Amino acid sequence: MKPSPYRWVILTVFMLVTLVISIQWLTHAAVVRPAEVFYKGQVDPASFFNIDFLALSYMLVYLVMSFPASYIIDEYGIKLGLTLGSVMIGVFSITKAFFAANFVAVVISQIGLSIAQPFILNAVTAVTVRWFPFSERGLAAGLSVLAQYIGIIIAMLVTPLLVGSHPELANYGTGFERMLWIYGIISLISSLALIFLIKEHPVDFEFPVQDVSKGFRKGILDILRNRDMQITMILFFVGLGIFNAVSSMTDRISELAGVKDSDGLIGGIMLIGGILGALILPLLSDKFRKRKLFIVICLVGMVPGVFGLSFAGNLGLSPADTYSILLLSSFILGFFVMSAGPIAFQYAAEVSYPAPESASQGILLWIGQLSGMVFVAGMSINNNAYLVSFMSMFALLSVFALISVFFLRESPMMVAENHVTRN
Repeated sequence: MKPSPYRWVILTVFMLVTLVISIQWLTHAAVVRPAEVFYKGQVDPASFFNIDFLALSYMLVYLVMSFPASYIIDEYGIKLGLTLGSVMIGVFSITKAFFAANFVAVVISQIGLSIAQPFILNAVTAVTVRWFPFSERGLAAGLSVLAQYIGIIIAMLVTPLLVGSHPELANYGTGFERMLWIYGIISLISSLALIFLIKEHPVDFEFPVQDVSKGFRKGILDILRNRDMQITMILFFVGLGIFNAVSSMTDRISELAGVKDSDGLIGGIMLIGGILGALILPLLSDKFRKRKLFIVICLVGMVPGVFGLSFAGNLGLSPADTYSILLLSSFILGFFVMSAGPIAFQYAAEVSYPAPESASQGILLWIGQLSGMVFVAGMSINNNAYLVSFMSMFALLSVFALISVFFLRESPMMVAENHVTRN
């Protein structure tokens, strides 16, 4: 039987909520200095609960909520899990806008959105397995992850335009309220669209889904004992951790390399590379029915990107040439690392079958978030020696990850699919 055309409706509403949860993550990240003026008297820039905490809360809460969210998705289905996440997105996006001038209320709303995030991010492979045929799952996962990147770009580029750059507090106030209301209404509409349109699986054609009858806990233990999953976890600890750290510290990395002002282009080029990679490589993985090969390609491409960002300042080149190397390295890193995510998510779901698919994805994201936070904390110490040491360590870790990836075995589902196709 042919796959249900409704799968594209499911993917569209899922991409919408994925996009808005990414926008809500970084609503204040690109306008930290205006936000400090707007919330003057309510927030101490030197305290832990400062403007940066709004973005940091997503990572902190994810470490706590990832496994509970995966449990609900796997035990009770994607419809309940995504509905819970969407309800929280709709409610807290509006409260964030309604109390835009109250920093405490904005923080509370942001924590609510942080709780919603894993219900969305951890459902990528669950959605693809239930709704898409085997030949389209890499593409569906790639488009879902692509929505995250587009949300990040919107938050980083559109937010400063909505807030404005005028020094007067009144203008900042108008800008912040306008920005949060625009994002809030879009988030609410996207959430309602998913709540009303989401279905658990096709009525007339149901693809095989993961067997959760043995329990979520046993599924987690089976995943942790799986040899290929153990290697994949190492790859995410290194790859996603490095990406999270480097993307958070692009200005300091460019300063270390002798570039006076990166103009934010290093991070922007990285995201552009990631968008292109997420469109191209997962599609090729489906077309050629190979998972391991394309994970290897991603790791091969990651190494020069990391080395370029780590050692561009040591080549004795002019600032302009050094900056060019940083931009090229950033694009390469984004293209290969950010496209590795959807391919590896699908690979993990396939090699860990019949363990719950969102559990495997949740574990990989959890590990990458944890290593990224550790790396950022170490790089943030006010001493360039620490930054130099971490960048050198990243270069070594990228080589270690490249060596490790060759010990992966091809997805057994891909092997079986290729066998059926040949016969």
